[in-house]
Amino acid sequence: MFLDGSKEIEKHGGKLPHWQQGEVMQFVTFRLADAMPKVKLRIWAEERKNWLGWNPEPWTEEVEKEYHQRFTKKLEDWLDAGEGACLLKEPECRDVLVETLMRDEGTRVRHEAWVIMPNHVHLLFSPMWPLEKLMKTWKGVSARRIGKGSIWQKNYRDTMIRDSRHFANAVRYIRKNPAKLRAGEFALWESERAQAIK
Repeated sequence: MFLDGSKEIEKHGGKLPHWQQGEVMQFVTFRLADAMPKVKLRIWAEERKNWLGWNPEPWTEEVEKEYHQRFTKKLEDWLDAGEGACLLKEPECRDVLVETLMRDEGTRVRHEAWVIMPNHVHLLFSPMWPLEKLMKTWKGVSARRIGKGSIWQKNYRDTMIRDSRHFANAVRYIRKNPAKLRAGEFALWESERAQAIK
């Protein structure tokens, strides 16, 4: 199910709000707490604040593209560089997260595709439960079972899927994300629907 502009969207969270429209598909990224160097993040946040001051919403398509190129892509590139201890490179830690995600399949969530990278996770799914509760549960259960303390960042980034093209692009992004890693350093899962995307 894709985003419907005529239906109500629920908002939760304060400083960085999250959005949910029933079971509309979500693309979510979350990371380990040590995956982003604090100095880089501080500079990024200051640059973003200044840029937003000069570019208030609503944005044109070009301005939104510039935002994602300057800020979203930069974060993704830092994550892919493999900063931090990369706890999820360890198969036993990764397996805990796989089990945690998949135990809710069909009851609280319908997964379409996900990839567990050494220091972050990308998920594409339809929530059948409140998004913030899913995220809290997945992070809490996996952290307790891994047993290395508070391992996750406090927040996450979510985007509702607009249409079939957006869905296909998200699937391709997830699929290509581990391209520079060796087998055994990541976990990738796709539904039949996602596998049909070329």
